[in-house]
Amino acid sequence: MNILQLNFENGWRGGERQTFLTMLQFREEGHTVHLLSRAGSDMGRRAREAGFVVHECKGAGGVLAFLIRQGRQYDVLHVQTGHMLTWAVLTRWLHGAPVIYSRRVAFRLKGALTRFKYRHTDLVVAISDACANSVKAVGVGHVPVIADATLPVVTDAARMAALAAGLGLAGRKVVATTSALAADKDPLMLVDAIAALKKQRDDFVFVHFGTGKLDAEVRARVAALQLQDHFVFAGYQQQVEALFGLFDVFVMSSREEGLGSSVLDAFSARVPVASTSAGGLKELLADERGLTSPPGDAAALAHNISVLLDKPHWAAGMVARAADYYEQHHRLDTMGRAYLSLFDKLLNGRRRCHIQPVSPLAAPAAPEVASQA
Repeated sequence: MNILQLNFENGWRGGERQTFLTMLQFREEGHTVHLLSRAGSDMGRRAREAGFVVHECKGAGGVLAFLIRQGRQYDVLHVQTGHMLTWAVLTRWLHGAPVIYSRRVAFRLKGALTRFKYRHTDLVVAISDACANSVKAVGVGHVPVIADATLPVVTDAARMAALAAGLGLAGRKVVATTSALAADKDPLMLVDAIAALKKQRDDFVFVHFGTGKLDAEVRARVAALQLQDHFVFAGYQQQVEALFGLFDVFVMSSREEGLGSSVLDAFSARVPVASTSAGGLKELLADERGLTSPPGDAAALAHNISVLLDKPHWAAGMVARAADYYEQHHRLDTMGRAYLSLFDKLLNGRRRCHIQPVSPLAAPAAPEVASQA
């Protein structure tokens, strides 16, 4: 198959990592994969460095022009972001390629254009039941779930030692997260949770990996609560999963989350997880694979972190269940082959339904009623 991946994000977050990993697996399975991305994006740069053909556009006009001119050369348009979905659907009548969208967020869908584009997408695939339910709410009946995947974590001892020395982590238990400083991740609640944890104990340091729009606001909250000795900003770290061996507990504070691929890294690295139950997180952490608390509840999150720090032997069973679950359900080859199977079924269905030209002398056939996928 000739597959075009479409991602218009400028930075590098979970959705971009999943796009890149999907491209790698599709290529591994023998398919031709190109990327349509924003000019100058991290996504485009990484894909090009990995040997993929990358088509870059500065804005919507460039994307629309590319899809109109070149969309027909692809068997499948695999869309990874909302903007790209809009443009792929609006040009369908010209490029003719099937549009498949990976829905990675679970927030409520609103607006007439949103409903239109989802109902005119050939196939919407969700990464969790929470994401699938948000799509079904706008009238899309069939939404298969294919969970995100990650590569198994391989820790880097030299990097971990250097970071521990640089941040002064020696002799303290390390609690950490890897997330953007953005509203959906609720970093201000996370600061409050660390403040609550500090009232209970003084043997830990919290390390936040990531950047974002709320950076100044979060730093101000840390200062106001006098947490400078317990809350460390480590910024963006490339291949941050290689540092997970430093962590005693991994934390997610999200108020909205499609699934939470960083939790998968924690599962693979065998780090216990304390998280909110937002969106797909409760699915990942079900069956005692981690401790969950309600979104926005700083005190409950702090309590769960403390429990995991105090009971490492008890947490070991949780970690083992999580690692086994990861191996069974979230390997990259499993995810990639599930997508390719759906693509095959969609393309084969299109071929079977292809209408042959009718002789002008033949009697007109009764009109067919299309069913919504």
